[in-house]
Amino acid sequence: MRAVLIAALVVSSPAFAGPKPKPGFEAAVPAAQPVPRVADGGIFSVSAGYAPLHDGRRARAVGDPITITLVESTTTAKSAGSKTQRSGGFGITPPTAGPLGFLNPNALKASGESSFNGQGNASQTSSLDGEVTVTIAEVRPNGTALVRGEKRLLLSQGQEWIQFAGIVRLADIDADNRIASSRVADARIEYAGDGAVSRASRQGWLSKFFSAISPF
Repeated sequence: MRAVLIAALVVSSPAFAGPKPKPGFEAAVPAAQPVPRVADGGIFSVSAGYAPLHDGRRARAVGDPITITLVESTTTAKSAGSKTQRSGGFGITPPTAGPLGFLNPNALKASGESSFNGQGNASQTSSLDGEVTVTIAEVRPNGTALVRGEKRLLLSQGQEWIQFAGIVRLADIDADNRIASSRVADARIEYAGDGAVSRASRQGWLSKFFSAISPF
């Protein structure tokens, strides 16, 4: 029973728990609309969805949605190698006559040698394609805006989520309110999942424990 309780505590600890969606990617909600004005005979009202002709329906205010086209692709490679070698020796030849003539010349010779050869290679290729719609959380005076949002999918074998945040330039948003992720500054993209399939591809908690304490 004690072993079962210890195992349950280890599995439930944050270090061995599965990934969870990170906070801070919630959609931005615009300010509440003012109370409708009393009818005064006018047909123009800024609070009734007014948009200038040069802007049209392009996203520009807090709470407006923007579709981010994910076009992330990275390829990295690294190779390193080193090789060292060192050898040395010395010897003393004693006189053949006299009080030291009994010494063996081969016993007074020594040599040493050391060598090292190491190589390392690492390569990684990753890509992310798709779309995620976010909202404008803050508009800056210099024509940029902070956007953030997330998309969660609840599947039969678990859930997946995509979280996105970054800074966009309002002028880069096209007429369909879309912008490529490669044009987003300070972009933060989180793509992860949890469920039976995700757990099967992760290392078990007991293996993690022994890997953490292993000195090798």
